[in-house]
Amino acid sequence: MQSVIFNALARLFFVAMLIFSVFILLRGHDEPGGGFIGGLAAAAAYTVITLAFGADKAERWLIVHPVVLMGVGLFCAILSGLPPLIGDFGGFLYHLWFDDNIGPIRLKVGTTLLFDLGVYFVVVGGVLAILFRMYETGTEEASE
Repeated sequence: MQSVIFNALARLFFVAMLIFSVFILLRGHDEPGGGFIGGLAAAAAYTVITLAFGADKAERWLIVHPVVLMGVGLFCAILSGLPPLIGDFGGFLYHLWFDDNIGPIRLKVGTTLLFDLGVYFVVVGGVLAILFRMYETGTEEASE
């Protein structure tokens, strides 16, 4: 049964949840949060779309297949560990930081951002791959 109210609010929830997931992702370097929790929040946003409009529409909104998203995330996580090996700063996954003031703005970035982004993509892709597969299995059983 389709709910008109839920369908109308699903798009708003989707946008708000995605923005919140990116906030959690970027906040995770100095405070609690990061790629895993942000990825779960983003996957929850796509779950709302799946419940409101179906898995087909949610997959179209995702643009890329969830397995490709997991591959990109794994590539980012591995790539984040390579700079210390190249510059002889430490071992694999020893994170490097750039912390400087550019005018009134404090800029603090490092290889952890790339690692957290990789974890974010792996979690989103993994959860959505499971969700879409469960949705397909459920519709196949319902049609039999």
